[in-house]
Amino acid sequence: MKFYTFELHGERRYGAELKGQLVDLPIAYAVLLAARGSQRGALAALPMTLLEFIAAGEPALTATRAALAFMAKRPALPVGQRATYLVEEVKLLAPIPRPGKILCSGLNYRSHVQENPNAKIPENPRFLAKVPSVVIGPGEPIRHPGLKYQVDYEVELAVVIGQAMHHVTQQNAMSHVFGYTILQDVSARWIQFNDNNETMGKNFDTFCPIGPCIVTADEIPDPGKLRLTLKLNGQVMQDRTNEDWIFPLPRMLEFLSSVMTLEPGDLVSTGTPCGIGYFRKPQVFLKPGDLCRLEIDGIGVLQNPVVAAWN
Repeated sequence: MKFYTFELHGERRYGAELKGQLVDLPIAYAVLLAARGSQRGALAALPMTLLEFIAAGEPALTATRAALAFMAKRPALPVGQRATYLVEEVKLLAPIPRPGKILCSGLNYRSHVQENPNAKIPENPRFLAKVPSVVIGPGEPIRHPGLKYQVDYEVELAVVIGQAMHHVTQQNAMSHVFGYTILQDVSARWIQFNDNNETMGKNFDTFCPIGPCIVTADEIPDPGKLRLTLKLNGQVMQDRTNEDWIFPLPRMLEFLSSVMTLEPGDLVSTGTPCGIGYFRKPQVFLKPGDLCRLEIDGIGVLQNPVVAAWN
């Protein structure tokens, strides 16, 4: 299943894709329960946000499957009520507008290590944090702070945690994954590298586009065999499969959960392949007027324009 968060008439909603349309899940499930009468469902009602939905676990997924099967039959809804929308009718938002934690893997692609003359393959996975307030969704502008900051792009596969994880093993780590989305790890290299200040360089406002949806783990049985592509103004800048990973996903999750508890809705991104702007000759950095187009197999396309921050 593909889950989206969207805005409709100024209200934030979430839903799942069904035959090219978005089904407003809390409404669809409520209509299903009303049609059943006294017959109980998996839940009395679905949560009102996708983050709460993920935390609800399997009962919420069971309820969703029933609601989608019900809506596929095109039932008559109460007068004035709608539960399905065309994507063009709504504004897509970041699937989880404020994740609890965002942990991004660094140097996890061999090709990215090879393009960096100062890097070597690490002995263990390494991570940096992005703060939740820098998240934006599809179509929202990346606010460019100025050319001196050397704003760079990175396409990454992000894992959405479904169950709390603490000291998991590689053997059971994947059972805690809810699904996957696309994350762009935007960076201000001038701060990140010149001052060795990774946290500041990664956390300018709007420096974490995610979306357009979350695809459940059952639809991507092998997340280590996906192609990631980033185009800048139509030109391919990054294009590689994550079979180039240094550390497989279970190893990354095992290592992270040995340090901290990962919670439902947390995001763990898995690194970026070669092709970033900083190591190109000549260097290529984002500038106002640019358009970033990221694509990952099985998930979709995430596009964001770049605008001047101070306009």
